[in-house]
Amino acid sequence: MAWNSRVNHVAPFRVMHLLEMAQAREAAGHDVIHLEVGEPDFATPAPVVAAGQHALATGKTRYTPAAGLPALREAIAGHYAEHFNASVDPARILVTPGASGALLLASQLLVETGDRVMMADPNYPCNRHFMALAGADVDAIPVGRDSGWQLDAALVERHWQPHTRLAMLASPSNPTGHTLSADALKAVFKAVAERGGEVLVDEIYQGLNYDDAPLSATSLSDDAFVVNSFSKYFGMTGWRLGWLVAPERAIEPLTRLAQNVFLAAPTPSQHAALAAFTPECRDILETQRATLKQRRRVLLEGLAQLGLAPDLPPQGAFYLWLDISRYSRDSQDFCERLLREENVAITPGIDFAVQGGEHHVRIAFTNDVERLEDAVVRINRFVSRL
Repeated sequence: MAWNSRVNHVAPFRVMHLLEMAQAREAAGHDVIHLEVGEPDFATPAPVVAAGQHALATGKTRYTPAAGLPALREAIAGHYAEHFNASVDPARILVTPGASGALLLASQLLVETGDRVMMADPNYPCNRHFMALAGADVDAIPVGRDSGWQLDAALVERHWQPHTRLAMLASPSNPTGHTLSADALKAVFKAVAERGGEVLVDEIYQGLNYDDAPLSATSLSDDAFVVNSFSKYFGMTGWRLGWLVAPERAIEPLTRLAQNVFLAAPTPSQHAALAAFTPECRDILETQRATLKQRRRVLLEGLAQLGLAPDLPPQGAFYLWLDISRYSRDSQDFCERLLREENVAITPGIDFAVQGGEHHVRIAFTNDVERLEDAVVRINRFVSRL
């Protein structure tokens, strides 16, 4: 049987292969340091867990409206008002099964066969795959230090084509951890609007900012599509909950899509997420952010001694994007050997970059300081043999 040809555009996520290898080594008795998967190592905050347990105990397990629990949509709107000085009508917010659900809705609404989508290269691979599954052609635009490892207005102007429909941004980004300033975002919005296109902003790592206050595109434009998640900053990965902020003109068709594609996001998760916006939970989350900032410093200092620190330190998320070209031009082999020889699990850059991924790797600082220091020692030992 011939499968849908669009599936051929979906490459395997190689980090999962590394994770399987790492778990197999652990099962065989090896001490593996996990720096490969993009998941916080903190437990979901206790207030969120308690709210979820209460929802289950009181029978809050029936469907919610397709766009989400009204109280949660209001809480998200309040979050934007309190922390970003953004006025977002709760009616413009759709709660989804993870940020992936939001990306699915946005891709199905915004692009179709023959359209082109531009995004930074490197980028989270599923962003490319969602657009390809919708029938669009993806233009992965190489970025580097000159553009702050982001897709900026100059690159949009240079690479926009007659059939380009959408520019997708990510701030903070995966895998580089870099952010876009308010001025940079405004410039991209202007460049895209002048060309009749749409902008989709991935803010999944919003809140995990270390140098400047977090920024949201919702405070700059009512016309951008903005994806966010309860997974990263809020520590709710397995609860599978995200949201999409969309222009008012897009809410009706997006709601129809949601009704048909997934019906509604998980109900207990939505009730649990209401507690994520409480002051008690905020204190926990900010303590975790400070811990991640300390880990970033320790890892940057250790890798600098090996000549592996990134040329521009990341401002957010919990990743480092490292150029390993002085040691290898095969990131898959580099990562597999590092795991086999030193029991350190990191991710090959070919997962994220169309160009240059073969000589880059991603390290997630989702482990405690002592383990990060040990990982640097092991990496040093490994590269000294290359």
